[in-house]
Amino acid sequence: MSDGNDNWEDEPYEGEGQVATETEIKVKRPKRYKVLLHNDNYTTMEFVVLVLKTVFHLEEPSAVQVMLHVHRKGAGVAGVFSYEVAETKVHKVTELARAHDYPLRCSMEPAE
Repeated sequence: MSDGNDNWEDEPYEGEGQVATETEIKVKRPKRYKVLLHNDNYTTMEFVVLVLKTVFHLEEPSAVQVMLHVHRKGAGVAGVFSYEVAETKVHKVTELARAHDYPLRCSMEPAE
C-alpha cells in the first residue's frame, strides 16, 4: 500500500534530534549497626552461647569466643547488620532472655 510517496526515509523518527545521555546512579550502602550483648551477674554463659547460636547463627567456637569477650569486657559485638535486621535481633534476644527469666541486655549502635 503506497500513496505514491516513497520518501519514508525523509520522515522524522522518534528520538531524532535528541542527545542520548548516560546517567550514573550512585547507590549508598545502608548504614550498618553493631548488635551488642552486655554482661550481667545472672545470665548463664550457656544461655549466652545458646542466644549467639540461635539468634546470630554463630558456630559453637565463635559463640563461646564472643560470650567470653562479653564476660571479660562487659560487652561485646554479636554481629553487624542493617538497621532493620539489628533492631530485630535486639528484640529477639530480649524476648528470649525474658522468656527464660534472664536479665540479659542487648543493644545496637552505629558501626564505624
